[in-house]
Amino acid sequence: MQATTKGRKAAYWTTTGLLAAGMLSGGIAQLLRTPSTTQGIVHLGYPVYIMTILASWKILGVAVLLLPRLTLVKEWAYAGFFFLMTGATISHLASGDKPGDVTAQVIFVVLIVLSWYLRPANRRLAAVTKLPD
Repeated sequence: MQATTKGRKAAYWTTTGLLAAGMLSGGIAQLLRTPSTTQGIVHLGYPVYIMTILASWKILGVAVLLLPRLTLVKEWAYAGFFFLMTGATISHLASGDKPGDVTAQVIFVVLIVLSWYLRPANRRLAAVTKLPD
């Protein structure tokens, strides 16, 4: 294995591990409806029940990213995380939070993009060369 391949693999697992840890811990906090997550959701103007939906998606998305195979579902998980965290960033800014208050959300967006970009070939969809007639 070449040094660049090893470095890319290490970067993939580092970004994916950080992403998974953050999404899992956030999902658990939302599932448990901790006071800080509940206050955050209410501050943004969303109903509290949305935390159960978001938590379920986060936890399932983490499982999909970490499990082998499931390449099509991984693409959906990455897309879901991307929409979730860019939406969180916009929601915070729209509710009057300062740009510095969305640092965590922006870091997660970067982790999502890096993890997706660095994923190994066995975690990517096969290229579609011809669509069925």
